[in-house]
Amino acid sequence: MKKILEVGDSAPDFDIPNQNGDIINLKNFENKWSVIYFYPRDDTPGCTIEAKEFTDLNKQFEKLGCSIVGVSPDNEAKHCKFIDKYDLKIDLLADTEKTMLDDYGVWQEKSMYGKTYMGVVRTTYLINPDGNIAEAWTKVKAKGHAEAVLERLIELKG
Repeated sequence: MKKILEVGDSAPDFDIPNQNGDIINLKNFENKWSVIYFYPRDDTPGCTIEAKEFTDLNKQFEKLGCSIVGVSPDNEAKHCKFIDKYDLKIDLLADTEKTMLDDYGVWQEKSMYGKTYMGVVRTTYLINPDGNIAEAWTKVKAKGHAEAVLERLIELKG
């Protein structure tokens, strides 16, 4: 189990399919800003709020030259259903093997009601055009988070 990445760390490369089965990797975001947000499961209350808020602000991120992708352990078919149900406008990566989740330090032991289990710690990374972590948010509260990420991107771009 790896540690959560910190500002200044290099973003690990990955080869993960999106909802359409297209393989996405860090090279897709070379020389541009990107937001990679990790979430536990499609179509759950917090994950839905987060995905809808990133969708609502997607055009503003695009104007700033920034791409957004969400990552969870769900498969491509589940991502497609989630996207269709809420008309999401962002790519969702299907890390069913949990390799990217592990490399980014977000697959961790969690506990609820006295039981421990492995799961995704809701985390967002803002990656700069050089491929380094420019900002990291851990244990994210979904509501209002996309707006906070957008504000930080605007600050960092100056």
